[in-house]
Amino acid sequence: MRSFPEVAPSASSTPARPLRPRRPLASSLTRWLVPAAAALGLLLSLPSALNQSLWDALNRSLPAPPDKRVLVVGIDDATLSDYGRIDTWNRSLYARALNTLNEAGVRATALDILFAGRATGDAALSPLLASSRVVVATAPDDPRGQELGPSGAVRAQTGLSLLNIDADGVVRKFQRSYKLPDGTLYPSLSERLAQAAGVGTPPNTVPQTLRYIASDRNTLPVISFRDLVNGNVSYASLQDKLVLIGLTASGSDGANYLDVARQPVPGVLLQARAVSSLLSAPFQTVPLWSTMLLGLLAATVTVLLRNLWGFWLALVAVGLSVPLWLANIQFPGLTVSLGAIAGLLLLALERWLQLRQLGVIDPLTGLGNRLAFTRAMEMRWNSRAERPLGLLLVDLSSFRETAHRMGPHAGDALFQRLAATLSSNKRRGDMVFRWGADEFLILVDNTDAQQLSRFATKLQSSLSEVGGQTTAARPSIGYAVTGSDLYTPTDLIERASRMRYRNKYRDEQST
Repeated sequence: MRSFPEVAPSASSTPARPLRPRRPLASSLTRWLVPAAAALGLLLSLPSALNQSLWDALNRSLPAPPDKRVLVVGIDDATLSDYGRIDTWNRSLYARALNTLNEAGVRATALDILFAGRATGDAALSPLLASSRVVVATAPDDPRGQELGPSGAVRAQTGLSLLNIDADGVVRKFQRSYKLPDGTLYPSLSERLAQAAGVGTPPNTVPQTLRYIASDRNTLPVISFRDLVNGNVSYASLQDKLVLIGLTASGSDGANYLDVARQPVPGVLLQARAVSSLLSAPFQTVPLWSTMLLGLLAATVTVLLRNLWGFWLALVAVGLSVPLWLANIQFPGLTVSLGAIAGLLLLALERWLQLRQLGVIDPLTGLGNRLAFTRAMEMRWNSRAERPLGLLLVDLSSFRETAHRMGPHAGDALFQRLAATLSSNKRRGDMVFRWGADEFLILVDNTDAQQLSRFATKLQSSLSEVGGQTTAARPSIGYAVTGSDLYTPTDLIERASRMRYRNKYRDEQST
């Protein structure tokens, strides 16, 4: 069994310094709120995918107007009804369409059609493909179109017909250039067509946001390939246009992709959106270090402001995304708002701990109250046979008159010093509780009656010295140890209480 430390009595000539009550756990947590908020803000800023849902919503809600120079010639259902499946066509149809476009004065044309080998009509098509104003789509395995033309010798201007498809099947990004299997960079179809408009840039593989454009005739002009072949078009509507020719027929396998609205859209229309995006001012993205700093500040400021200011900060962060999006800046408003919400969650945790401790902590002394004693006793009672429990009941009612005479503040300070003396003289593992207005309990672990008797004597001397020379008050202490004749914690308390009353009566008789 462990022995109790020696109790050093305080000097009566030196007034005791007021002691503060023990700091509750929730108050200790407050010191860590700001660094914890900063860490959470940084952590939430790392995954860039957090803002993707926000940018999808902005892209859908604030569609960009298409560039008026872009026009789509769709191989629609009516065209396939007249000419049959596209893989059985006489390629002179493409030649007739290109001749019409050239006569109308288009700036450049992109054929978003993957030509496989040689076919009838190549003799009429090949000279037109060699023009610098015509771009032909190719695949990564044949980027330069070595098999184009009737003899396979036509060196047409080509661009990769690729789309950046995310894991959920949605096309959100596009690239100016793609890296080929041999490591070289090759321009995309949309980049080739944009170069014809004079906005070409050095090749790079940085994905760019594909601006959402509603796929209807009022926003993105689409004319039928059949009408173009038959000459049933207005040349004025074609003059100086950037034209994309591709499959738009319904039910075309492999030709439709999901856009940010999760609607199936023909690939040629997505290519047209990419060209419009290239012709517009590019989006500017906030660097990662700036995003991390904003997330850190949002969480920290929320904790410092306290209350519900974090909700307003989160709303402002998301709200700023709208005007900045219109200014071609992708502001990570969702990440910043999550930083503010993380700060609010930390504040809520602090409040919850404070409320939880209000039920078990005495506010004056910081010691456990009756409920805390009950819980501690329930945890240790079943092991009393192996580790006997001792209980000291300390009655400080003799100090009440002194506390009243000193005034409310000084009286509270006196009881705080008395409680601090009890706490400073217990052993590690023992627990002190405030049982009543001027009654305290010390739950002693693994002890016996002799040790408790010595501890009670020394503790009584130390407590008597707390008041100094201004009072002759003495505490009354009773104690008890668990044994075979004690069946419940109430029995232990009653035995210690009876001894306390006997000692108190004896002290009163002696004075």
